[in-house]
Amino acid sequence: MVNVQTEILIRRPRSDVAAFAANPDNAPRWYENIHSAQRLTTGPIDVGSKVAFTAKFLGRELKYTYEFVEHVPGEKLVMRTAQGPFPMETTYTWAEVSGGTRMTLGNTGKPSGFSQLAGLFMAPMIRRATRKDLQKLKSILEADERTASDRS
Repeated sequence: MVNVQTEILIRRPRSDVAAFAANPDNAPRWYENIHSAQRLTTGPIDVGSKVAFTAKFLGRELKYTYEFVEHVPGEKLVMRTAQGPFPMETTYTWAEVSGGTRMTLGNTGKPSGFSQLAGLFMAPMIRRATRKDLQKLKSILEADERTASDRS
């Protein structure tokens, strides 16, 4: 079993952070390993929405579809994929804190077959990657805030 939780403080309002992070169209901008995201359902993101992602992990291209299984706008988003050798659930939460928003990114999964052994090595790699992804998200959103305030 892999269970990785990372968090970061982003100096932006919770509504801004959640809106940007929950929009799968933005995923390739802040996830280092995600190269494309294609919505498979129409309308706004909500429970039942599906998005196909293409990513690169351990030198291999991966294609997988996440289904949104829980969505409380501005508070929590849970996505799940059941396909492939490494089913994964990703959870975002956002909380208002002094100075901005605390965003938590959680990944849990249960590898099967040969992937069970790989699972032992994957947790530290996932933790490292999600820390970098959250840092990139922070940089994008805080730079956008500085740019907006410079225009005022």
